[in-house]
Amino acid sequence: MDRGFWLQAGAIAWPLTIALVLGLLVHRALLALSRRADAHVATRMRARIVQVIALPAAVALPLFFLSIAMRAAPLREEWLGRIQHWLGVGGLLCMTWLAVRAIGAIERRILRQHPVEVADNLDARRVQTQTRVLSRIAQGAAILAGVSIALMTFPAIRQLGTTLLASAGIIGLVAGIAAKPVFGNLIAGLQIALTQPIRLDDVVIVQGEWGRIEEIDSTYVVVRIWDERRLVVPLQWFIENPFENWTRTSAQLLGTAFLWLDYRTPMAEVRKALQHICETDERWDGRVCVAQITDSDRSTLQVRLLVSARNSGDLFDLRCAVRERMIEFLNASHPYALPRVRLAQAIRAAGDSESRQVGPREVGEQTTSPGAEDVNAADVARAAAQPE
Repeated sequence: MDRGFWLQAGAIAWPLTIALVLGLLVHRALLALSRRADAHVATRMRARIVQVIALPAAVALPLFFLSIAMRAAPLREEWLGRIQHWLGVGGLLCMTWLAVRAIGAIERRILRQHPVEVADNLDARRVQTQTRVLSRIAQGAAILAGVSIALMTFPAIRQLGTTLLASAGIIGLVAGIAAKPVFGNLIAGLQIALTQPIRLDDVVIVQGEWGRIEEIDSTYVVVRIWDERRLVVPLQWFIENPFENWTRTSAQLLGTAFLWLDYRTPMAEVRKALQHICETDERWDGRVCVAQITDSDRSTLQVRLLVSARNSGDLFDLRCAVRERMIEFLNASHPYALPRVRLAQAIRAAGDSESRQVGPREVGEQTTSPGAEDVNAADVARAAAQPE
């Protein structure tokens, strides 16, 4: 190889080496800065900004240094154009990555400002639901736009795009049919974000299952069932099907505990006992505490104990406590108020059994002729006087 080759190789190697060394140093410095910012991300705004920018910059800046080095290197125009094109695609994807992280940072800031770990969290849940859904949609749009622009920089794909546009009618119809679930969930996500039939931490009944809205994604909703199962439901389902939302306007709820009692039940005492039970239970919210006879049959009364609580969890526990304590009160103070159907049947059955055992003996004693089969003294003397 002649000297000119080595000179050309050195002219290419030196800029690349400098760019790679600078890129490596910048990459490591930005990674270290990002790790340091992670320790203060919860308290400092500057740390959160650094955390968003550091990682995309750790990839984008080395690509930028490499692009400058390529321009300084004596390469063929064809090679240089291809390399610069790929470096430009990498930079564009880094910008897309930065946009996605920035949207996520804005979402996290809004969520921090509206915590749901408070007693009255209706407004916070509304804001969090809108923020999460719109953030997912914005991130998806940013990724779609960035990848589309990157792909359109390739001449072959641009030509394919022109061909597809020429037959936009058929392609649009086919794509619309194929992407119906995707676009349906996307539109449903916008509807849920704006109209909010459901929000995070809402208590809902979905397909007969009681649970809370745990997560709202861009395409599905995760419902945490009371027994720790997870029900994953497409967003579009909540737009097209009826469901129960127990916390649509308020978390306060009414609940009932039913008792079946005897007709002699003193309802005045039951109402006093219910009031005392509610007032001594911290889960009662002070709104409703009512005892009513709602039905009756031949042997019992149906008594409804209606109470209220701040949320569904407290209400369930309060209903159980009211039922248990009321039964204890009736057992201790008014045992005759409890149903006596089984006791009456037992007494009736015992009486029938006693009648079956005693009846025939008593009847026999009353219908047998007195002395008909007895041997008395006159009969003995008469039998002795007769000759043998």
